[in-house]
Amino acid sequence: MRYVLLILTGIFLIAVAIFVIQREANSMKLESSAFANDGNVPSKYTCDGSDVSPPLAWSGVPDGTKSFALIADDPDAPMGTWVHWVVWNIPPSSTNLDESMPADRRLDDGTRQGINDFRKSGYGGPCPPGGTHRYFFKLYALDTEISLGDRAGKQDLEGAMKDHILAEAQLMGRYERK
Repeated sequence: MRYVLLILTGIFLIAVAIFVIQREANSMKLESSAFANDGNVPSKYTCDGSDVSPPLAWSGVPDGTKSFALIADDPDAPMGTWVHWVVWNIPPSSTNLDESMPADRRLDDGTRQGINDFRKSGYGGPCPPGGTHRYFFKLYALDTEISLGDRAGKQDLEGAMKDHILAEAQLMGRYERK
């Protein structure tokens, strides 16, 4: 009986160790120097300001990452989730997106930008019709590059990423128009 208890304890400890290792391996983190997670998005990054993309940086990238994708959206929009930014094929060596990214559909480093719900390519900042809205920036580490056309949107990207996500990280900011 004592041996069975020792074996079960050993199995439990191995399972806990595997869980901790996997959790650390999937601990990708997304941050911005412009606002804290659950903080207020400065008006510079909204329709009330310069409407430029905020700086984003990430760490904890898993081995095997071949590209990154980013989706920014507002689930509090009155007509349903509003998509503000769709980006894919960010090179695996990248650790950030600079402030004021150009809205070009194809960037020199291979990064691609799709169509947002403003019907434009690139970033479209927060512009809520009323109240405080939450804006989620979701970064995905992928085990492949994505092949999509220039008019691709969020749903297209989500479909192409299916079964290719190694890790994901999220940053949420809030904004209310004055």
